[in-house]
This record gives sequence, C-alpha cells and structure tokens, in this order.
Amino acid sequence: MTTTSPPRSAEVQVGDQLPPLEVPLTRTLIVSTAIASRDYQDVHHDPGLAQERGSPDIFMNILTTNGFVGRYITDWAGPDAVLKAVKIRLGAPNYPGDTMTMTGQVTKKEGNVVEVAIRGSNRLGDHVSGTVTLELPEVAIVWGESPPKAAKDTKKKGKKDDKKKDEKKKGKR
Repeated sequence: MTTTSPPRSAEVQVGDQLPPLEVPLTRTLIVSTAIASRDYQDVHHDPGLAQERGSPDIFMNILTTNGFVGRYITDWAGPDAVLKAVKIRLGAPNYPGDTMTMTGQVTKKEGNVVEVAIRGSNRLGDHVSGTVTLELPEVAIVWGESPPKAAKDTKKKGKKDDKKKDEKKKGKR
C-alpha cells in the first residue's frame, strides 16, 4: 500500500476503491500464522497429512485470513479507525506459492460509519469475500499537528475551571 495519510470521514464517498494489497503466500507465512493463532490442525502445517485429508498442500487458516482483512482495512483507514463488524466468507483455499490480492470498495456511508466490501483472490478464485463496517475519525490525527481549534478552546477552558476550583478550595480552608 502507499504511504498516504488516512482518509478523513468527509473525504470518503460511496464507490471509492481501496488500493490493492498483494500478499505472497509462503509456506512460512501459512505455518507461522496458524501457530501464532494457536490453530494446530495438521492441514495448516503438515503437507503429508494435508494430502491424506484430500488437500494438495497445506492451506491458510480462517484466523489468518481474518487478520489480513483487518490489516487491509486499517492500512487504508489508519490507526484511529474503529472496526465495528467484520463479516467474511471463505472460498478457494490459499496455498503456498500463490499470491492473495486484497481489494475493496466503499459501499455504504452514514456519517462517520463506512461499509467496505472486500475481496481477497488468488489463482483459484476468491479466497475471502465480505464486508467490514468501521467508524472513521472526523479528522485525521497526525503526530506533530496542532489539535483542531475546538479542542484547544476546550483545553483552555478546562484549565481555567480547574484554577477556579483550586482557588475556591484554598478559600474554604
């Protein structure tokens, strides 16, 4: 993905396309993410046993797929976005040696809440499809930027109120 700043909710429109994300499917990725998600099913790490069970090779588990869906959305939306719902359906398996390409499109927007239709496909077809509902911040928060004016005013007012309270307490003693 490119290193552009996350979108503000006002900038996002229905129909917007998210930039694609290509995920090389290595044997190490499939095995290590299955182990990291505590999925010790042999079809995710043992090629011989996966073949005995009818699969040509080991394949990615659903927890890893769900993690890539979340990563894809948060890479685009930024760290201040809040994922509200993730609804996915698996299709073709992700096997080692292939590439999964994640794509997405904004399908709904109500205020700061956005729905994105996602798809992750490989040479066999769609590995994952579904929707992610998320809440975007009204403004993008970037380190080093000053906070919006309203936030500054509130901060100043809060300090004045605290100072008045301290003065009242001192006067009552």
